[in-house]
Amino acid sequence: MDMHTVVVGTSGTTADDVVAVARHGARVELSTAAVDALAASRLIVDALAAKPEPVYGVSTGFGALASRHISTELRAQLQRNIVRSHAAGMGPRVEREVVRALMFLRLKTVASGHTGVRPEVAQTMADVLNAGITPVVHEYGSLGCSGDLAPLSHCALTLMGEGEAEGPDCTVRPAGELLAAHGITPVELREKEGLALLNGTDGMLGMLVMALADLRNLYTSADITAALSLEALLGTEKVLAPELHAIRPHPGQGVSADNMLRVLAGSGLTGHHQDDAPRVQDAYSVRCAPQVNGAGRDTLDYAAVVAGRELASAVDNPVVLPDGRVESNGNFHGAPVAYVLDFLAIVAADLGSICERRTDRLLDKHRSHGLPPFLADDAGVDSGLMIAQYTQAALVSEMKRLAVPASADSIPSSAMQEDHVSMGWSAARKLRTAVDNLTRIVAVELYAATRAVELRAAEGLVPAPASQAAVAALRAAGAEGPGPDRFLAPDLAAADTFVREGRLVAAVEPVTGPLA
Repeated sequence: MDMHTVVVGTSGTTADDVVAVARHGARVELSTAAVDALAASRLIVDALAAKPEPVYGVSTGFGALASRHISTELRAQLQRNIVRSHAAGMGPRVEREVVRALMFLRLKTVASGHTGVRPEVAQTMADVLNAGITPVVHEYGSLGCSGDLAPLSHCALTLMGEGEAEGPDCTVRPAGELLAAHGITPVELREKEGLALLNGTDGMLGMLVMALADLRNLYTSADITAALSLEALLGTEKVLAPELHAIRPHPGQGVSADNMLRVLAGSGLTGHHQDDAPRVQDAYSVRCAPQVNGAGRDTLDYAAVVAGRELASAVDNPVVLPDGRVESNGNFHGAPVAYVLDFLAIVAADLGSICERRTDRLLDKHRSHGLPPFLADDAGVDSGLMIAQYTQAALVSEMKRLAVPASADSIPSSAMQEDHVSMGWSAARKLRTAVDNLTRIVAVELYAATRAVELRAAEGLVPAPASQAAVAALRAAGAEGPGPDRFLAPDLAAADTFVREGRLVAAVEPVTGPLA
């Protein structure tokens, strides 16, 4: 567990804080202002609960059952029941980092003072996170409206000491046992608290924030691999000139072109060795890499704007307003988050597609401008990277299927009360798979491009200093260079880890300076 502490206040949080808590085990602490806001909003809820008039979520049922007024003696049971009945997920367990993000973001909204939850409930949420206790949450159960109900319910169940959770030793045990082992008292929910713990976009938002962090690394990595492929194919770097991109001023396009140009600085391969096979222009997958990578970067920037707005939001229904009103609303609908999750799956698929086209070009003796077939040592005896491209192509094909929008679908629920839903959780789940696949696709291009660059170097041509740094670091990471056929899966796995951990970017930046 990281000893870094994230302080939760009343006005949102940052993407970096989400990643710190979800992935790196940062501790969570409630600010004094948050505790005061929690107490103040609870006074409002208690006052409303004492009145004879029904208030949704405080003294009524939920969803299609909201018309029933619940008597005082049944309200604690009502809150327990909503958690138990909504904890109805099925399928494989969701990853630990996703559940931690889910819990942290729900705590962020609770701490805003707009939910009416007591301070002690919020403190228990922080205690569970800090103890490294992770509720068992299942893949299926959320329609993205009213938020991520089933996943959040499984988390709330743990706060009550019920259901199952994973301890810091990665062993799944009854939640009550884990709470007791860490000196945490289960919560007894009161009016509105069960509902407030369930009603938000926290799961899809947490996955969006982490996907953005991963995709930032992958887009920079893809700029590097595109530059390596251009170099290995003896292409021209003239298409990367800043003045060409200035006349089509999409920000991401200019960034990607600049990244590629800096990687290629000092290359003895680019633009000088076309005498045997003259080319007026390089293929689109080489020449248009900044345009494709850049459009994806711009999409990431828009998604980050949406994520930032959602991180600043207090999503609940009903909400406690500063003037003391408790009002129903539709802010829990996941459409804004669902759309950008789908947008990211589309651009990730296209980035994977262009990476694969460059890999195929490197392996085809008719288009690689003098490289051996499949980059093999003794073609015919050796198959080289033939099947590595098959694997990459299979991943690209799946990426295209994952790019089909989840948010274009809706299925009615709750007896037609919830008759339009976002499917944001589903969009987030498929995006996680897409990001994993894209990492592998970029890794295969890297593996092929570095082998091709080394083969050019063996001919006496001098690669760019940044390319040499990338090759040396990848080889040191366990992905071997050219030679006779060998068991290839370990090399590809090493390349995957190398890209996934950001080590490709780290390898070239001492030469290029910081890349965007």
